Amino acid sequence: MVRQLRAEATRAAALRAAADLFIDVGHANATLSQVSAQSGVTKGALYFHFASKEELARAIVDEGHERVSAACAGLVDSRSPALESVIGISYSVLELAASDTLVRVMYRLQMEVDGSDTARGSVFGTWGNIFEHLFDRAIEHGDVADHLDSANASLLVCEMLAGVLMVSEAQSTLESAPSRMEKVWNTVLPSLVPPHKLAYFREFAARSLSSFVPSADMVSDSLTV
Repeated sequence: MVRQLRAEATRAAALRAAADLFIDVGHANATLSQVSAQSGVTKGALYFHFASKEELARAIVDEGHERVSAACAGLVDSRSPALESVIGISYSVLELAASDTLVRVMYRLQMEVDGSDTARGSVFGTWGNIFEHLFDRAIEHGDVADHLDSANASLLVCEMLAGVLMVSEAQSTLESAPSRMEKVWNTVLPSLVPPHKLAYFREFAARSLSSFVPSADMVSDSLTV
């Protein structure tokens, strides 16, 4: 048991150091020797867990994918309107990118490297499956327009999320990504929901933002999309 705990701690330290290095110098420029030095893990122990830098990158993506999946699963509540869950998940995954370096690196690797070679599955595919299921429920409950196609609506939200993530990353403003997303929702909701429900879901999108950005009002007012 002690040996297993030590091995898990060694692996976790290597993943944290690699994520920090990939942020600082990029995946292409980082080396396993640098990961060893930064993590305090010997080269022998590092190679025991990861035979190559590519294997280390796959482990980062898999771990980040699991963290995002867990965050999404916690927001899929059958007792809540499905569209509320879609909005909440969009904020949650963006906030996680700002607060968790490993998740931020996972997104970078998923965008820069073919997902089929990098991880068991793309996080964007996970989003798509969850959103399509939620839009099916939202259509059934009348919270979105009855002519809406759940697969197309899911694709739209996935691409909105990826766009906000990429722009926020490029501008070094990941901490304001949920606020940016709220402005996107404010613009897109009229094409998704019946007119008589538009005010409610716009208000929900604005109100729930505070759960992910403590100073949401201040950040949102200063942000333009």
